[in-house]
Amino acid sequence: MATNLHNLSEYDIQSVPNAKGMRFGIVVSEWNHNITGALLEGAQQTLLKHGVEENDLIIMTVPGSFELVFGAAQMAKSGKVDGVIAIGCVIRGDTPHFDYICEGATQGLAELNTTGDVPVIYGLLTCNNLQQAQDRAGGILGNKGDECAITAIKMVDFKKKLI
Repeated sequence: MATNLHNLSEYDIQSVPNAKGMRFGIVVSEWNHNITGALLEGAQQTLLKHGVEENDLIIMTVPGSFELVFGAAQMAKSGKVDGVIAIGCVIRGDTPHFDYICEGATQGLAELNTTGDVPVIYGLLTCNNLQQAQDRAGGILGNKGDECAITAIKMVDFKKKLI
């Protein structure tokens, strides 16, 4: 479903497993901090709302969205988290730089999911303009950070059911 047809912060609370005892890492891009900070706040508050303890959250920053891959990989390898949320925001500019960053970060995060043992949640906004980013970072379309937190809880629960 297209984001513009669905509020990112709306979900069936009954479908979310209890997250008590789950440990999460959140790696956040410093670039476009006005957006990524709002996404982080949404993710953090949603995790806490569903039972994650404050001391079971590790939050670290990286300079930009391309570096999310390294940050998420290191967090996953640390053994300190059950799931990782990668949060970033890339806004299209006048050069093809946008395409390279979005493609590299997307492929890198996808590879972490196929080769690793810790679910890595894709929280990278790839927007054509600032308004689209604001709409998805607590604006009229809700907060992608909320959606990422719910996805992270569900994926950690998914893995625990297989063990």
